[in-house]
Amino acid sequence: MTTSGNSAAGYTAEEKDILHTSLDQHRDAVLWKLDGLDDEQLRRPMTPTGTTLLGLVKHLASVEYGWFVETFGREPEPLWFDPYESEDMHIAPGETTERIVSFYGRARAAADQVITELPLDAQGHPTWRDHSVSLRWVLVHMIAETARHAGHMDILRELIDGATGAHRPVTQAEKD
Repeated sequence: MTTSGNSAAGYTAEEKDILHTSLDQHRDAVLWKLDGLDDEQLRRPMTPTGTTLLGLVKHLASVEYGWFVETFGREPEPLWFDPYESEDMHIAPGETTERIVSFYGRARAAADQVITELPLDAQGHPTWRDHSVSLRWVLVHMIAETARHAGHMDILRELIDGATGAHRPVTQAEKD
C-alpha cells in the first residue's frame, strides 16, 4: 500500500483499496503536521481544553488499536495510559515525541495488517459497544475520525507557524 493517495490507480481501485488509500492520505497529513516543529511546539496546548499536536497523534494511535485491532480479536500492545479517562489526548512529561510517533506507526501497521487480512464484510466486536461492526464500517469511521483530527491539527499548526494544507508542500528540488 502506498501512501501517496494521488496515483491514478487510486481512483479506479477496488473498494477496500480506495478506503485504505483514503485513510492513508489522512494519516500522512497527521504526520506532516509534526514536520519541522520542536518538542515544545508539539506539546504546546493550543486550546482551552489543552489540545496539542502530539496529543492528537497519541489519541489516533489508541483508536486505531481499538477499532481495528481489538475489535477484530487481535492483541494490541499494552497501553501505558487510560484512553477511557482521556489520557490518550494528553502528553505526560515523560512521554517523548519519538515514543508517541513510534506508537502511531505501530498502530498503523497493526491496523494495516487487519485491513489486509480481512474482507470488508468481516464482523468485529468492540468491547465498549453492544453491537458488531463490519471492517467496512470501521474503515469509514476511521477515515472520518482521522480527517477530523487532521483538520484540528491543521488549525493548531497554522496557529503555531502559519503552515497549512493537507500535505507537505513539494519543494522546488522535488519538482526538478
